[in-house]
Amino acid sequence: MNILLTGAGGFIGRRLAARLADDGHDVTCLVRRAASLQGEVIVEDIAAFHDWHSILNGTDVVIHLAGRAHILDDRAHDPLEAFREINTRATVTLAQAAAAAGVRRFIFISSIGVNGNVTREKPFSAHDVPNPQSPYAVSKYEAELALKDIAAAGKLETVVIRPPLVHGPGAPGNFEKMIRWLARGVPLPLGAITDNRRSLVGLDNLADLIVTCLDHPKAVGQTFLVSDGEDISTTELLRRLSRSLHLAPRLLPVPAWILRLAVRSLRKEEIAQRLLDNLQVDISHTRDTLGWVPPLSVDEGFAKIPSPATNIAKAAR
Repeated sequence: MNILLTGAGGFIGRRLAARLADDGHDVTCLVRRAASLQGEVIVEDIAAFHDWHSILNGTDVVIHLAGRAHILDDRAHDPLEAFREINTRATVTLAQAAAAAGVRRFIFISSIGVNGNVTREKPFSAHDVPNPQSPYAVSKYEAELALKDIAAAGKLETVVIRPPLVHGPGAPGNFEKMIRWLARGVPLPLGAITDNRRSLVGLDNLADLIVTCLDHPKAVGQTFLVSDGEDISTTELLRRLSRSLHLAPRLLPVPAWILRLAVRSLRKEEIAQRLLDNLQVDISHTRDTLGWVPPLSVDEGFAKIPSPATNIAKAAR
């Protein structure tokens, strides 16, 4: 199968490119800068690029990972517009070009943020009414809506996948910070956050679902939620990750209500949501529709993350 993979130089893209190549697919890897990947094509600004014909010629499936990532402290003058430029309009342009080029299927990696930021009485499901709360999530949802319109014209099969936090070797952002804190032995006031539940997805599990969607006949037109199939508390996450990395966590049992007050005073409510609240996803629709189950457990996914070397711990100081 001939596949165009955008965002191939990123955390998810590199692992997925390797998996696709191992499976025998012919992969064109779209990257912003040279990444030493086989089949690499450099497009520095995907939002400004329109000459898709030569790249898409002969392509069977597009897997669209590229996008402007969620940013906790976004300093853009108009964050929503900045996200729309990359995550919405560039996605639509690529999908329209794919349809015109005769591409069969377009797999869009969206975000669980389209469902919302917090779960309360029950986990998020693929059938929930979307409730995006951040500019990032809004831009992803608008792209999903546009893809449905393109698919309705009958020229392109679309599949949407909404992952929660993705963990694995080289994970960026908050997960990377978490590992650095643990490696440094930083005392973390998260030893009493045992009542919340968070869904995660390992890098290999997400890659496996994407591969499943390449040609599964029941994937067409569907939206899939994905996770490792086990929800854990923040405290349990830190303890199990530490055990896998052979680290000794220093977790202080500070009550959640005190942490909420402290974070609120700093106007960092989003951080409180990510550490203290629930975000659970129900993957039964994914299981039932595709017959897919996560190949790896949470702990098996953590085991793939290399233990921080001494120089990494020093660099974090």
